[in-house]
Amino acid sequence: MTSGAASGSGDTAAEVLALLAERGQTLAVAESLTGGLVAARLTDVPGASRVFRGSVTAYATALKAELLDVDAALLAERGAVDAEVAAQMAAGVRGRLGADWGIATTGVAGPEPQDGHPVGTVHVAVSGPSGAAKTAVLRLNGGREEIRKESVRRVLALLSGELHGNARAQDTEQNGGT
Repeated sequence: MTSGAASGSGDTAAEVLALLAERGQTLAVAESLTGGLVAARLTDVPGASRVFRGSVTAYATALKAELLDVDAALLAERGAVDAEVAAQMAAGVRGRLGADWGIATTGVAGPEPQDGHPVGTVHVAVSGPSGAAKTAVLRLNGGREEIRKESVRRVLALLSGELHGNARAQDTEQNGGT
């Protein structure tokens, strides 16, 4: 059993990959504070290559604009720890890597606050085929490792919720809106 499976994120990773495979859809990941942990969790799942396109770890703020098409003015005004930045990261990686879905993490894992945000402030986002983004702000406790692991778990859970919600919406449309 991997540490991800023990914390539940391994099961969620396998679940979202299976859902995407059933739909013939793909996934890309943009990461900052998690430094590649989301991509690692996904690629721990056998068969992930059927749907996982790749990831961009844009740890430096400038790379978020250069590689993920995050608005440089937004980054200058608000910094990297922001819900709209996370949303743009998710949309940017989706577009850059040619995926149906994009997910993103940005925040402060510590040990020091960043841009006026306390340690444990994290934004996660999902961008789907419609182009709409769903974001969540997290206020996490614990040390750096715990914050990063929980961020992975939460972004995968957000994606799972969106995939399940998307499936319910499709079922409703196929059943005549009842």
